[in-house]
Amino acid sequence: MQLLPSQTSVIVVGLGPVGAALCNLLGRYGIQVLAIDQATEIFAAPRAIALDNEALRILQMCGVTEGEFETVAIPHVRMHSPVFGQFGQANSCGPMDGHPKLVTFFQPELEAVLRAKLAMHPHVQTHLGVEMVSFTQDGGGVHVSLKTANGSVSVVRADYLIGADGANSLVRRQLGHQFDGQSYPEDWLVVDAKKVPDPIDHVEFLCNHKRPVPHMVAPGGRQRWEFKLAPHETREEMEKPETIRRLLAPWAKTEEIEIERVAVYRFHARVANRFSSARAFLVGDAAHITPPFIGQGLVAGLRDVGNLGWKLAWVLQGRASAAILETYNQERRPHVVAMVRLATFMGRMVMPGNSVSAFLLHGVMSGLRLVPRLRRLFEELEVKPAHCFRKGLFVGKGGPSRLRRGGLLAQGWVRGSLNARPLLSDDVLGETMVAIGFGVDPQQHLDPAVSRSWVKAGGRFVQIDPRGRSCAGTRSERWEDISGALVPNYAPMGWVAIARPDRTVMHEGPATNVSRLISDSLRVLVN
Repeated sequence: MQLLPSQTSVIVVGLGPVGAALCNLLGRYGIQVLAIDQATEIFAAPRAIALDNEALRILQMCGVTEGEFETVAIPHVRMHSPVFGQFGQANSCGPMDGHPKLVTFFQPELEAVLRAKLAMHPHVQTHLGVEMVSFTQDGGGVHVSLKTANGSVSVVRADYLIGADGANSLVRRQLGHQFDGQSYPEDWLVVDAKKVPDPIDHVEFLCNHKRPVPHMVAPGGRQRWEFKLAPHETREEMEKPETIRRLLAPWAKTEEIEIERVAVYRFHARVANRFSSARAFLVGDAAHITPPFIGQGLVAGLRDVGNLGWKLAWVLQGRASAAILETYNQERRPHVVAMVRLATFMGRMVMPGNSVSAFLLHGVMSGLRLVPRLRRLFEELEVKPAHCFRKGLFVGKGGPSRLRRGGLLAQGWVRGSLNARPLLSDDVLGETMVAIGFGVDPQQHLDPAVSRSWVKAGGRFVQIDPRGRSCAGTRSERWEDISGALVPNYAPMGWVAIARPDRTVMHEGPATNVSRLISDSLRVLVN
């Protein structure tokens, strides 16, 4: 067994999907990482089941390509009432930013893929069967006490510590951060089964106040049901085979299907009062727990590491001031709070407390569907909080139409020449800062001194042209937008955007102002 190092750059506590994703991001930047997990094996049963296009995009940044783990694209999510029938629907069919808007997946398979990719990064050490005992911080770093399976304790020094250790996070508790929110008073039974006849191809919520039931399809011929327990029902009673047989009777005979997992659990809606303290950071369930009604639990954790990973790398490589790490909490926490509130609201629709509240709530929702603007708000997922920051590591506010500072840069399919293989634009832009010219060479009006500073900081220049446009003489790397996702509908012709490695728009403006755009962006990084 490999010995624990005496020091490293980053220690990641917890190697679930969020921790493993962060390790892969840091590994791609060549950062020294020590990843530990108390468990010696991947938990074999499915838990998280849904990912959206943003999560798939972050996994793409981790090096996970389409098809490396199985997914099922979900065309729509339906909500049914015993009185009003289908009273709500969310349309999730089709792509967004190069990925399906919503998929289901098998968590153990994704975790296996992420862990296997860690072997590609020589600077990432993985130690299983190791638990964190305690840690202390000082001005120079973090000193972490780790206990191995044989009981020996070692102290490892690191520049930064990341708590990806779940809802009962020891890192969070030792930081003394509050974990505000609520636990739902009801328990739920989750049943995962395979080989179910006549499977559905979508997600449905059967919103009967007596026994609400979320039901969904998943990869590998799987189906999942979740049954709310009545106050008098116990865990032991609900997990009995005869109870499972009775609950699944409307869909299948249990002797004809394969029951993969049965478990009783309780939903929570909690957010830490801070996601960081000095050199220690919280990601995923260690920082927040989201009710499952909008499928954003794991997605939120992946957003955390997409935001934090490149910032840690930039600071450790001397490309940016350590002050930029303060923007992790500033950017991520408000969006998490908004998502938790939306999930809590959706939970009220799924599980109204009694027949009167169910009638009123579902009746109002049915009526709102008659108003086109309100119907679109829900059905086209416009109610979902946009991942756009009000404050953080970007310059000012503003931007034309969809291209907004503090918001995510769109992703599309691009090609370098007529017969070249199309690529997703994030793969083209790479893992650094990029000055992107839309239909214009971003270097055309650039001051040479500013250009040298940008290149020295690791910045690149890319020109993206609309499909079919002939362009010659550009000094920048040129790509053609063959999907129409980037130019001219997303960004105006003649415009330049400064994009962070996590694809957040840092600055934007006309190409004639490119020297100022780059100078302002560099100033934000080092101040």
